[in-house]
Amino acid sequence: MNIKRIDYKEIDSTNLEAARLATGGAAEGTLVVADAQTAGRGRRGRQWESPQGAAIYMSLILRPEAEPERVSGLTLVMALAVVQALEKLGLSGCQIKWPNDIVMNRKKLCGILTELHMENGKVSDVIIGVGINVNQECFISEIASTATSIYVETGRRIDKDVLIDAVISAFAQNYSIYQKTYDMTNLREDYHAFLANRNHEVRVLDPKGEYEGIALGINLRGELLVRKQDDTIEEVYAGEVSVRGIYGYI
Repeated sequence: MNIKRIDYKEIDSTNLEAARLATGGAAEGTLVVADAQTAGRGRRGRQWESPQGAAIYMSLILRPEAEPERVSGLTLVMALAVVQALEKLGLSGCQIKWPNDIVMNRKKLCGILTELHMENGKVSDVIIGVGINVNQECFISEIASTATSIYVETGRRIDKDVLIDAVISAFAQNYSIYQKTYDMTNLREDYHAFLANRNHEVRVLDPKGEYEGIALGINLRGELLVRKQDDTIEEVYAGEVSVRGIYGYI
């Protein structure tokens, strides 16, 4: 995958800009990077705090040749790439909170937002947005109890460009593996090694009804397998569902 990076000092949202570029014909591998966002977004439309300069805000355009249901695992592929990149830079102890958060010391370090666009019944493009808290020294009160940064946890200041390159390099390698089957067959073992939820009690916040159970890991489609209290196993699709630990965020 050839990467073409486009940088902005400030933008509404890297995902929105990547979508605009994709509509205009931008190639797979186009990477939008911004120093600040004025309208950053997380899952289900939540606002993503996007201060100037201290964090990574980037979005990657992909054009997978697959059915829509076969590309949903790309969020997991990117999450794996982020923790692999952090490990490569000597930042051990980071984990994946299924499906789209990277955590360190039980606080959120990174969020991932994947958006799929269709045209004539086929996948037109997939935009994967990544926000990584890198050099922030503090957070607003609303998120201070659940958010963290590399600097807060380690005292290290990281060159953002070095981390971006490491993440994209790891993702390119994982993506080429994922494309062989368009599922997690060849990546599941690596993913499980970083999965914070695995073998822990979780509460599934499903609009159809909340329930608790033990997270067993993921299936090949990237759904979280949860053994409920009646011993049945539920396949949890990310969509409109959130998963929380029984005793906290994880």
